[in-house]
Amino acid sequence: MEDDAPVIYGLEFQARALTPQTAETDAIRFLVGTQSLRYDNQIHIIDFDDENNIINKNVLLHQVGEIWHISTSPADKGVLSTCYNKTSDTKVMTCAAVWRMPKELESGSHESPDDSSSNTQTLELLCHLDNTAHGNMACVMWEPMGDGKKIISLADNNILLWDLQESSSQAVLSSSAALEGKGQLKFTSGRWSPHHNCTQIATANDTTVRGWDTRSMRQIYCIENAHGQLVRDLDFNPNKQYYLASCGDDCKVKFWDTRNVTEPVKTLEEHSHWVWNVRYNHSHDQLILTGSSDSRVILSNMVSISSEPFGHMVDDDELSDQEDQHQEEKIKEPLQDSVIATYEEHEDSVYAVEWSSADPWLFASLSYDGRLVINRVPRALKYHILL
Repeated sequence: MEDDAPVIYGLEFQARALTPQTAETDAIRFLVGTQSLRYDNQIHIIDFDDENNIINKNVLLHQVGEIWHISTSPADKGVLSTCYNKTSDTKVMTCAAVWRMPKELESGSHESPDDSSSNTQTLELLCHLDNTAHGNMACVMWEPMGDGKKIISLADNNILLWDLQESSSQAVLSSSAALEGKGQLKFTSGRWSPHHNCTQIATANDTTVRGWDTRSMRQIYCIENAHGQLVRDLDFNPNKQYYLASCGDDCKVKFWDTRNVTEPVKTLEEHSHWVWNVRYNHSHDQLILTGSSDSRVILSNMVSISSEPFGHMVDDDELSDQEDQHQEEKIKEPLQDSVIATYEEHEDSVYAVEWSSADPWLFASLSYDGRLVINRVPRALKYHILL
């Protein structure tokens, strides 16, 4: 039975790191990383059973420190990376490492969770992304269409491109670039573009968004003052290669065409506090998710700048004459952008929103108090898009 009601899962620790298991396209699965100062940190593997509307979880110990960022290999269900805090001699460093989960947890579990199955297991360390020379790690990005052997990490003002060697037991730094300029320059986030043969990434630092070519490690575009305050997150439109979304502490979400960066193509002003996350739906690029410190998740329909601004393309053979005429009139009118739904299940800052890799109509959001909420695109809209 498909139901639009949210499903809520509470972790006993604070959390801000969430990712779908990118390589898993059958089971609905998310990974959440905790932030606890007093206890060993954990990665919760969340399997959502959409037939019965229940969550099954497995817990992995992450003993090295608080998790600030988590991402998964596009090619191997068992491999993931974390950025975490490590304290040494009164100094706190944010490090990054690549891990493998136990074999039996790699693919989705559909058994009902009984107590015996919730024994905590540990992650196997594959390699550290050694950043001693480069500073604190902000995030790790995997080459989106790749074989899981290329990753980029952002450390302070450095972009580092790594090659994971055989069985990922070693990461070799293959090239790097640094932000230059006055002051303490630091990256806050980045995304690897799925377009242009995966040779481009976008990064955010302070109020600026930059594009980089990963082959030359040179800057290819720069959007200065993209936001009035800190830029928090970026995402690429999966279907339109020059389109990029950004969000930030000015409460805005902006959409850019990277060929002409003087003005955003569109701006959304629906949140009342910092916007931490923006995510394009992988299959239907008009659907945009955002999460904010106003404790809300907003699902918007940005259809005017999507790959189908005039609605679903219909084959002529499918239509009778009367329908044909009606359809043509409809096609001349671009559809309207709108907020589809505002989700109010969180009581704390929403630090992460992510679409499922297996079900394009399903998404998860995570707030700092450890509440994970799984929601669906409203059924009426889903059928409107599909039919």
